[in-house]
Amino acid sequence: MNIEILKSKIHRVTVTEANLDYIGSITIDEALMDAANIIPNEKVQVVDVNNGERIETYVIKGERGSGCVCLNGPAARKVAVGDIVIIMSYASMDFEEAKSFKPAVVFPDTRTNRLV
Repeated sequence: MNIEILKSKIHRVTVTEANLDYIGSITIDEALMDAANIIPNEKVQVVDVNNGERIETYVIKGERGSGCVCLNGPAARKVAVGDIVIIMSYASMDFEEAKSFKPAVVFPDTRTNRLV
């Protein structure tokens, strides 16, 4: 039996941009992606701490070290610049394997979105 579990989490980053005129997705600083073991085009869930919105989208690599967290396309209507979000991805794996799996969890500085 396979179950879906947390694979990666970027905990509490600040939205730096919301770009409505884009085809969709979330742009994330490449350094944050690497630290959280998230790759381009990976499906993620974005949870807005300020308003409770939950969005599923895919990741676009942002400039390394920029602190960029930008919701693009329709998702831009669900957040405001300055909102705090949590970004999570999940993986499907065997139940026994899942028992010992350790997700990559990152706690960046919420003022700069950079790794501490």
